[in-house]
Amino acid sequence: MNTADIKHWGDSTLFLGTDITHWLLALSAALLAYLVATWALGFALQRLQRMATRSRTTLDDAAVQVLSGTNRVLIAVAALLIGVNLLDLPDRWATRVSQLWFVAVALQLALWGGRAIRIGLDRYLQRHAPASGAHASASATLMSWGLHTALWSMVMLGILSNLGVDITAFVASLGVGGIAVALAVQNVLGDLFASLSIAIDKPFEVGDFIAFGSVSGTVEHVGLKSTRIRSLSGEQVVVSNTDLLKQTLSNFKRQAQRRVQFGFGVTYDTTPDQAERIAGVVKRIIEQRPKLKFDRSHFKGFGESSLDFEVVYFVTEPDYTLYMDEQQLINLALMRELGRMGVNFAFPTRTVVLSGAQEAAAREPMTRTTPSRAH
Repeated sequence: MNTADIKHWGDSTLFLGTDITHWLLALSAALLAYLVATWALGFALQRLQRMATRSRTTLDDAAVQVLSGTNRVLIAVAALLIGVNLLDLPDRWATRVSQLWFVAVALQLALWGGRAIRIGLDRYLQRHAPASGAHASASATLMSWGLHTALWSMVMLGILSNLGVDITAFVASLGVGGIAVALAVQNVLGDLFASLSIAIDKPFEVGDFIAFGSVSGTVEHVGLKSTRIRSLSGEQVVVSNTDLLKQTLSNFKRQAQRRVQFGFGVTYDTTPDQAERIAGVVKRIIEQRPKLKFDRSHFKGFGESSLDFEVVYFVTEPDYTLYMDEQQLINLALMRELGRMGVNFAFPTRTVVLSGAQEAAAREPMTRTTPSRAH
């Protein structure tokens, strides 16, 4: 078979109403378009990367990351559509090709938009998340879910509209169905809005040490429905966001300093001069510690078995271990100082005072009468 025969076969053989020669030209054009588009994409990425290395802004880096998310399958589809446009197809096929163009472009824009959302959220977490960055915060989770849902909803509605689907009735039915679903999953929606409240109001974030009810621990993850907390005893506590916000929370990580109040008692044989000196001794002990700030020390009152003192001071750092170390040093120093003064710590005692008759009866020896036996 010579060249003329091949050309005659290609011109005379039809496929979908178009001869094979035109189909081969269309495939060649599609292949060329794919190669050119791939080369242009690589060239643009290289130029942007060079600009990003010289620029101090982060927009160039973001553009490189977004553009690198271009889908090669969609490029191939676009190249095939370019080749198909060169064919003399019936009107119904031309309409289908136009719809495929819209679908391909819309999907690629959605992929670029999704990557841009992820990049923006990553930078948001770098600025606002704790240093560990092990888990996403509630705000990042909500923003990611909301933005991706909105993006893909608009893309899918646009594609359906382009394909001839009446989206007006579809959106209306979605609204009615949404109300029914909302009533069915109102508990889940309650947790969702509670998570939104956590994201906006920020009562705590991942890494904060919080306490509520009988639970205290470090926040590990804040999700759309629940929050996970690692308790002091080691287990993970999972609590719904709605129940969590109904309780009074204590966030210890945001504690600038720790106020400490403690008391002790000495025995009643302590003299007034000694009692007056004790307050000064406590003040001197606390002021010698560089991370403590003395507030007050008073002879509070007369207890049942002790002279009671009350002391208040501040630890300039919120660390609980530091507080316990300092309190231990204060207790030991207080024991030494009171021992040098000859003052004893009190312990529960009770003195019984007897009247004169009772005291005489207590001193009188006990006698026992033995009854006589009858013979």
